[in-house]
Amino acid sequence: MRSAREAHPKDRLLRTASRLFYAEGIHAVGVDRLVSEAAVTRATFYRHFPGKDDLVAAYLKTASEAIREAIGRAREDKTPREALIAVMSVIGDATCADDFRGCQFINAAAEYPDSDHPVRAVIDDHRTWFLGVLRDLAAELGHPDPDHAARVLVLLRDGALQGGELDDPAVVRETLHRAVEDLIPH
Repeated sequence: MRSAREAHPKDRLLRTASRLFYAEGIHAVGVDRLVSEAAVTRATFYRHFPGKDDLVAAYLKTASEAIREAIGRAREDKTPREALIAVMSVIGDATCADDFRGCQFINAAAEYPDSDHPVRAVIDDHRTWFLGVLRDLAAELGHPDPDHAARVLVLLRDGALQGGELDDPAVVRETLHRAVEDLIPH
């Protein structure tokens, strides 16, 4: 396996950006710091990412892919009810991580308030996908209004991912589980 220094420069930039953007905020981290910590040149940075916003979009796409994979694994071989609980548990579990700093997408949206910005398109794509997953599960469960159920669950997710940093993560996780039970009774 390659060491961090031997990894492809684009991968090092993306890994470095992911770590720094999530821990410190996107606008707080400049290109000079990114290239320094990724051990690449500015020319290498701009060869792979025409601008910092392109790196931000790649960071969010990578985060979305990881979440999609985790959600996919959580749903495997489960009934719709078990899958829905497992999906929300993925969110609850995230709030319990030692390095938890809220939702990457909500954090990025706060730093990119212009809804027409290309970074917001990545955020919107992720949120639309997640809403669709929840809507499909609610429909499979026979909920009378799967769109409403999905929107409620997205709001719960958003609150959990923000509140998880402020409140006891175990309580947030349990509240998510109970909320699913309340929203979609047996």
